Amino acid sequence: MAIEALVQEDVIESRVQAGEDRWGVQWSSIVAGAFAAAALSFILISFGVAIGLGVSSTSPTWRDASAALALLSGLYLILQAAASFSLGGYIAGRIRRPAVSPAGMDDEGERRDGLHGLMSWALAVLIGGAFLALLGAAAIDRSPARTSTGAATAAEPMLSYELDKLFRAPRRPPTDLRETRAEAGRILMTSSSHSGVSTDDRAYLVQQVAALTGLPAPDSERRVDAVIADSRTAINRARRSSIILAFSVAAATLIGAVVAWAAAAAGGRHRDGEPLPDWMTSSDRFHRGRRAMPVP
Repeated sequence: MAIEALVQEDVIESRVQAGEDRWGVQWSSIVAGAFAAAALSFILISFGVAIGLGVSSTSPTWRDASAALALLSGLYLILQAAASFSLGGYIAGRIRRPAVSPAGMDDEGERRDGLHGLMSWALAVLIGGAFLALLGAAAIDRSPARTSTGAATAAEPMLSYELDKLFRAPRRPPTDLRETRAEAGRILMTSSSHSGVSTDDRAYLVQQVAALTGLPAPDSERRVDAVIADSRTAINRARRSSIILAFSVAAATLIGAVVAWAAAAAGGRHRDGEPLPDWMTSSDRFHRGRRAMPVP
C-alpha cells in the first residue's frame, strides 16, 4: 500500500508539473526575441530614413510628399517589419526550453513556440510604440506652440512656405506677424474642404495682403488665389501620404505577427533537431519537383 501511495503521488506530481510546463510562459525567450526585433527594426528604419525613404521631415519647408515616395516607404516598412519580427520570433522559439507534450498532441511544441514568437512580437510592438511616444512628446515640447509666445496652429509647419509667400514684401517695416500668420493659416486649412475657402475669408486675406505688402488689389487677389491653390495641393498630398503610411504601418504589424509565429516554429524545430513543418517546405518541394521533371 505504501508503494502504491508513493507511485500515485509521483503520478499526480508529474501531471501537475506537465500541466504547468504546458501553460507556462518563458519570459526570457520572449524578452530576448522582442529586444532583438526592436533593435533590428530601429537599425533598418534608420537606414531607410538615411537613404531618403521617409514621408516626413523636421524641416518646415520640406516639400517632397509624393504618392510614389509614400508607397516606396510603405513597402520598405513592410519588408523591414518582416525581417525584424522573423529574427525576434526565431530567437524566441530557438532558445525556449522544450516542454513535454501531452500524449496525442504532436503539434503542441510547435504551438507553444508560435505563441512565444507571437508574444515576442507583441512586446516588440509595445517597445516601438513607447519609443515613438517619447519622440513625439519631445517633438511637441520643442514645437513653436510651446517655445513661442505667439499663436501657432497646425498650418504653420505644413504651410510655412505658403504663408511666407502670402506675406512676402520687398520692403516691410519690422512688425510681429505671428498672429496674422496664425489666422491666415487657419483660413488656408479650410481650402481642402468641400466648400473651400469662403468668399469672406478670401476677401479678408486680400485685404491683409494689400495692407501688409503694399500690393495693389488685383495683385493681392492673384497672390491669394495662388496661395489657396498651393495650400490645397499641399494638404491633399500630406493627407494622402498619411493614409498610405498608416495603412503600411498596420499591414507591417499584422504581417509581422504572422512572420513571428512562423519563425518561432522554425526556431523550435531547429532547436529540437527536427525538419521544418510541411507547410513551410511544400513550396520548396514543388519547385524541386518541377526542376526534377525531365525535359521532353
